[in-house]
Amino acid sequence: MHHPTLGALAVALLSALPGADASLYTKKSPVLQVDAKDYDRLITKSSYTSIVEFYAPWCGHCKNLKPAFEKAAKNLEGLANVAAVNCDDDANKPLCGQMGVQGFPTLKIVRPKKGGGKPMVQDYQGQRTASAIVEAVVQQINNYVVKVEDKSLDTFLSDKETPKAILFTEKGTTSALLKSIAIDFAGVITIGQARNKEAKTVETFGVTKFPTLLLLPAGDAPAIVYDGELKKDALVKFLSQAGEPNASSSAKKQKKDSKTSDKSSSKAKTKTTSSKTSSATTESETETATQEAPVIVETALPIPTINSPEKLIKECLTEKSHTCVLAFVSSSEDEKAKKALASLSELAFKHAQSKRHLFPFYEVPRSNEGAAPLLKALELSGDVEIVAINARRGWWRHYDAADFGHESVESWIDAIRLSEGVKKKLPEGIVAISVEEPSSAAAPEASSEPTPDATEAGKSEEATPVTPEASGEPATDSTESTSTQAADPTGEPETAHDEL
Repeated sequence: MHHPTLGALAVALLSALPGADASLYTKKSPVLQVDAKDYDRLITKSSYTSIVEFYAPWCGHCKNLKPAFEKAAKNLEGLANVAAVNCDDDANKPLCGQMGVQGFPTLKIVRPKKGGGKPMVQDYQGQRTASAIVEAVVQQINNYVVKVEDKSLDTFLSDKETPKAILFTEKGTTSALLKSIAIDFAGVITIGQARNKEAKTVETFGVTKFPTLLLLPAGDAPAIVYDGELKKDALVKFLSQAGEPNASSSAKKQKKDSKTSDKSSSKAKTKTTSSKTSSATTESETETATQEAPVIVETALPIPTINSPEKLIKECLTEKSHTCVLAFVSSSEDEKAKKALASLSELAFKHAQSKRHLFPFYEVPRSNEGAAPLLKALELSGDVEIVAINARRGWWRHYDAADFGHESVESWIDAIRLSEGVKKKLPEGIVAISVEEPSSAAAPEASSEPTPDATEAGKSEEATPVTPEASGEPATDSTESTSTQAADPTGEPETAHDEL
């Protein structure tokens, strides 16, 4: 990356040239327009790989790139983020300088780091055609798809509580579409791929045609065969039977949801104001009513507190309880406790803002009668102890770092979400037999914690395979791809990625 100061100076000089337009891309463009305010949220923290164009509206080369870049955006829809930053906008110039932009257009590929952390950023140096851009981005999409072989089948099927989906295919490579689905459902549904040559695996599920996509719900439910269109939205809807996809993956979807949320909030506030001022006609009365409208919370709130042993059992210690994170503290006013609780509070708020499903966090005072016996059974005696417990599966994990800072706690939480690290078996006598179905039972267990080699629940002897249009890798002649409907002004062939 170039020196930030030189980059900023170059951007400022280039942007000072005359003839600047408001923006190169319209609101209807398939290219996502990102500014300095939402770049971090939509690109840096996205689970998707992104390609970002830093441009100036007056730049001739940028105008020439536009048709190919928009075509690439159509082709990569649902698979990766294709975004653009207008460096002619004063508010964006510091960002463009920080990114080392010294000429227009500058293209950069941003690839998320598995397990979290800062993404890898690299300059795109390939040809400026739609097909070349698409292929370069596809190669950088992270692969969370589990390879299922005869020798690993039993391991894959060992955990019957985690929903899974398996694509049976003749292809040895994993398609961009399947990778994107695995990203969407990371921590919710384990996505696997099995080749037709894996005889034991194929026979186990009675698959006779390829490709075949099976959804394996948690528990002992039978496998469900997918027979819909080979489209991203349809596939996501099908898999959503077993768990809701992560809302923070696609930058375009995030921005759309954010706008919808803003409009809804605005309407709600307007409605509240209107109802409180329906009988008022003066400006002062309307102003007063507006002040009484609900305030939208934009900061993290304290995590819920469990003050009774009955609630502790009900929420986290029954045979049907899902994953809970419990912070045991002697006093919430203690500095160490404050730091730990603040870290958990910020994490809960962060995931809530991105609409990502996450297991609940609770503060448990040591004065709670249920705290002492539980801590004794787990052999924990510190003033502040954080543990994750999954009573349904009978495991627990201890946060054993000395620092309760945000980054350290977040790393521990991410390890639980990704099923990394060692789980300890819960001691006998901790889990209570539940009397009623918990209110969260409708939500799949895997939404709170992923298991990469997690198992499958039902074996179907009467599986009906899907139609064999899907391919195991991107194809160039698919009639299923929506991107093929757009004419290419450059005349280059369209590359379809709407296939499995």
